[in-house]
Amino acid sequence: MASLRKLLVGGNWKSNLNVKSAKDLVNNVINKLTFNPNKVEVVIAPVSLQIQLVRDALTQRDVQIAAQNASATKYGAYTGELSPEHLVDFGLKWTILGHSERRQYYAETDEILSKKAKLAIDTGLNVIYCVGESLQQRESNQTEAVVRRQIEALGSQVSKSQWGNLVIAYEPIWAIGTGKTATAQQAQEVHAAIRGLISKNVDANVAQALRVIYGGSVTDTNSAELIAERDIDGFLVGGASLKPGFKTIVDSCNNARK
Repeated sequence: MASLRKLLVGGNWKSNLNVKSAKDLVNNVINKLTFNPNKVEVVIAPVSLQIQLVRDALTQRDVQIAAQNASATKYGAYTGELSPEHLVDFGLKWTILGHSERRQYYAETDEILSKKAKLAIDTGLNVIYCVGESLQQRESNQTEAVVRRQIEALGSQVSKSQWGNLVIAYEPIWAIGTGKTATAQQAQEVHAAIRGLISKNVDANVAQALRVIYGGSVTDTNSAELIAERDIDGFLVGGASLKPGFKTIVDSCNNARK
């Protein structure tokens, strides 16, 4: 039986790679990806300055490009900002919002991020929206409470119909870039809780259609086990998206029995 939800693999390049290494990654890894676009979406997020050169180098036309961030403002006198309108005008369809690095280093709160998401969707973008808890919060059994707070803040801004433009990325902060990974069971439990929260607060059909992907030291060695879980609909990949093993991660989704 086919999955109710198309799987999604996102590659968040963060502030990595120079012009040469970005081109090399596209030519040596991204252009060699093979997957069924009816089953899997692949979205890569280069540094903003490199989006055009990545687009020019792409020959794998089923791979999409995302921005790593979008502002809470439209066109206007906002020095240094990149508005959703700029992204749409540039031909992009995706942005990442809410990553823990944005929350931690740039003081982006639930309120700011939920408003960003609303504006991005209103402008025509799809949003990969990140949620997740710290190690201290997990050890204090606050995981579901933290994720609930983040999801409810988002829900206070977006309409029922706009959940179709959202992908939720559960990224336990303690597993990002640390080499530690939530077990498949731990990830599944939180994904199921997220879906249950959406079902209760928004709509059961919205919850079933919503894609909830996992991020947090996803690698080519653990992706097959993770994607086998019922409520894991793909991945947001950080460091491993810069390596040849990214192909294995995409393959694990393409070959998943979902």
